[in-house]
Amino acid sequence: MKDKLLRACTLLLVFVLAGCSGPEQTVTPYQSTATIHDFMYWALEPAADVIWDSAGVIVTEEGETDLRPTTQEGWDHVRNSATLVAEAGNLLMMPGYRADELDWIEYSQGLVRTGLQAREAALAKDADALFDAGGAIYNVCRACHNKYAMSGESGESGESGESGEVSSSE
Repeated sequence: MKDKLLRACTLLLVFVLAGCSGPEQTVTPYQSTATIHDFMYWALEPAADVIWDSAGVIVTEEGETDLRPTTQEGWDHVRNSATLVAEAGNLLMMPGYRADELDWIEYSQGLVRTGLQAREAALAKDADALFDAGGAIYNVCRACHNKYAMSGESGESGESGESGEVSSSE
């Protein structure tokens, strides 16, 4: 009887401990699909341009032009673009895009923060907050580009000699 009880307790203990081991760790299969230059030129820059082109006022001799969206569709377009800016920051931290430096991570996290700031402004239809978020996005981009030189940054992808690789300017 003691032997059966001992076996039952041992078996119960094995099952309990097996349940406590936690889920298996899996590796997420992903791959970058463009060079860093192409990703920024084709995805990040157009999304940021939507934000920058939707905030502020242009003053000319003919008068003032308010750039804020005037329709729900316009605000939705800004919201969507701001979400792309934020998610681009996450993508830039992935292997394949990421430079192995803490500054790169900080700049990427800055894109996430400022992209979310722009999205919140768009959701609130707050043109002043959108202008501020656009400035913050610009500052993150400028700081990163000051630190990291990108070959071919000034031209379109595909021109000879453009690898799109990131290198530190220091």
